[in-house]
Amino acid sequence: MKFGAPGTPLGRFLHWLFEVSLIIKAIFEIAETLSGLALLGLPKNALFDAAHWLTARELHEDPNDRIANAFLNAAHHFSIQTQDFYGFYFTSHGLLKLVVVLLLIRGLIWAYPMAIVMMTGFVAYQMYLYSLNHGAGMLALTVLDLVVIALTLREWSVRHSFALRKPREGRS
Repeated sequence: MKFGAPGTPLGRFLHWLFEVSLIIKAIFEIAETLSGLALLGLPKNALFDAAHWLTARELHEDPNDRIANAFLNAAHHFSIQTQDFYGFYFTSHGLLKLVVVLLLIRGLIWAYPMAIVMMTGFVAYQMYLYSLNHGAGMLALTVLDLVVIALTLREWSVRHSFALRKPREGRS
């Protein structure tokens, strides 16, 4: 019997893990899409105004507070163009990945390779972004995507009789 074959305890666990990872990804992608829409819908100075409101009391008590100053400084450098870019990026990225997750949940055979290729592209881009800023969140998102890719490949293999095999010897 093949390691992790359907019907075995490990096979059932891997299938369950695949389904759970899709649910987690769907929730994350909904949140990402809503965040993007919020950025697109916010008045252009709303983030700076919110940061100023959130830090005003702390900076009044301690004008040298590093965290409050860093937060206010980051909001000050978050330009209108940056807000528009992230709004568009989060909305489109979230919607695209959400559609793929929903197609995988439906079990459409062509969605598996499409998801693998698309998520691999996102992983490559996320690793590029990680190389620029070394954000732990980006690394965690990339690890989740790699797990989903591996589980998708396994699920595709099991559910649709696709197998990663060596070519038969003797064929030319």
